[in-house]
Amino acid sequence: MTVNYQLAERPEDIVPALLQHLNSLDTEVMLGFYDSEGILVNAQGVPQAGRDAIRAELAKYFSLGLSMQITARHIFVAGDIASLVLDWSYIGTARDGSAVHMVATANDIARRGADGKWRYLIDNPFGTALRTGV
Repeated sequence: MTVNYQLAERPEDIVPALLQHLNSLDTEVMLGFYDSEGILVNAQGVPQAGRDAIRAELAKYFSLGLSMQITARHIFVAGDIASLVLDWSYIGTARDGSAVHMVATANDIARRGADGKWRYLIDNPFGTALRTGV
């Protein structure tokens, strides 16, 4: 069965689209969710820019083999920019048999492109954590 991974056309659809892309566990599918100028901030607080760096960071999460759960705390929109504060978790048993209990709050930024689709400009999964890597 082929899944068609849609991008959001409305701000309130960003999180459902994000979950669909993330839970594909496919880095190439998830890369389609990022703006061409997008970055993913790693757990140490260091921005990862460019497709190869983002792909490598995503592979770490996807290697768990778990579905992510997300609850939107806030979504604020100003024109073509959306600020998202999202509570997320990976909880379960990873592919390697280890127990996983990863819970955090993201502070993300999405941008609506010329095609009307929303994509991640800044993916900051540990956005409310104090980090020293920046």
